[in-house]
Amino acid sequence: MENIVHANQHVRSTFNETAAVYDQQRRKLIPCFDDFYGVAASLADSRHDAPRILDLGAGTGLFASLLAQRYPNASLTLIDLADNMLDVARARFDGNPNVEYVCADYTNFIAADKYDIVISGLSIHHLSDADKVQLYKNSYANLREGGVFINADQVLGHTPFIDERYKSDWRGKVEASGLTEAEIAAAYERTKLDRMTDLASQLSWLTQAGFEDVDCVYKYFNFVVMFGRKSAE
Repeated sequence: MENIVHANQHVRSTFNETAAVYDQQRRKLIPCFDDFYGVAASLADSRHDAPRILDLGAGTGLFASLLAQRYPNASLTLIDLADNMLDVARARFDGNPNVEYVCADYTNFIAADKYDIVISGLSIHHLSDADKVQLYKNSYANLREGGVFINADQVLGHTPFIDERYKSDWRGKVEASGLTEAEIAAAYERTKLDRMTDLASQLSWLTQAGFEDVDCVYKYFNFVVMFGRKSAE
């Protein structure tokens, strides 16, 4: 338990420090930015014009903002460990009364009311495997029947060779992105917080949690978009 608390504190402090520049660096740190977020947002289908949306590890609200554009009347719950990141989200959604901000560890979050859509962007890979398994179960429980879960994240290569290929491609693109040496060094330092898991294991865990139609809908090296649906029965 002490190790988990320490890890959470490290994640919180690291992302609090980078909150002010997080968004402006995204395109340079995610080589597939447009497709990655575009595909993820396109999967967020709902039968309701004003769906309830939960964003796990919401950070600055970047992913959630794409869904807010699609569903202007949506109710959004943004939960994140780093309050400085949520401050950026508050500025992003300034004037929108339908956004709730929760500064907390989302790993064991159980909602009082069900959501139509649960999303997460580049956050779950910071969790241990056991916490990922539990989070997928909780996400299923937090969804209404017919709801969808979308995880746009990074995964571990399924062999050491493939994993190194993923990492070398990313490093090459980041170093050619125009970021300063200090920004690149900080990005590399943040990767020490990563606890990535291979894609196949996570798709299996989603299925075991009860999700149907589980799939990896998009993949660019280790950037993936995972999808699952709760039966509408």
